[in-house]
Amino acid sequence: MQLRLFTRAECHLCDEAQALIAEVTDQPLELVDITASLALLTRYGTRIPVLQRTDSHDELDWPFDADAVAEFLADRPTNPSRA
Repeated sequence: MQLRLFTRAECHLCDEAQALIAEVTDQPLELVDITASLALLTRYGTRIPVLQRTDSHDELDWPFDADAVAEFLADRPTNPSRA
């Protein structure tokens, strides 16, 4: 499983999310700057930071804590309604 964090520059909440994720897992984290794409900016502009599992495309919107991240990362069946 790989992880993707949708973010943008100078986003203190994104920095907090990145640090929190690093405390919970050592999985590689791909940072995606939403300002690089109009489609991403439209989709995530008011939602960032958003953590995504690349295997299932499930997403976890901010605010989240360590327990929520751990539960999100636990192996479980894909829930298509969250994609």
